[in-house]
Amino acid sequence: MRIKTANTILYCTRWRETMDFYTSGVNLKQLVNRGWFVEFYLTDSARLSIADESRCSIKSANGRGLTISLRVDDLEAKHREFEEKKLNPTKIKPLWGSRVFYLYDPEKNRIEFWS
Repeated sequence: MRIKTANTILYCTRWRETMDFYTSGVNLKQLVNRGWFVEFYLTDSARLSIADESRCSIKSANGRGLTISLRVDDLEAKHREFEEKKLNPTKIKPLWGSRVFYLYDPEKNRIEFWS
């Protein structure tokens, strides 16, 4: 099997807030917007999507058992940006030989930023 692109889909009860969080807060570029489903660009081979659970057969996990882990170039700059946007990033801390902080989206999904 040769996988060309990976996409994680988050099903949302708080659709509008979650879309605003990833679009304006985290500043991800939208590749597809169907009004109830949005696919965001992460890298050439990775996507993150959100779907309005009221339009789907799959329900929100309410943040249980999920971490989206994103390696970034300038951890401090991202942390400052998210503080300025009032997204409540956790403090930067060491973890497994790296440095890390977390954000939580409106669905309570944990997003880990590290470098």
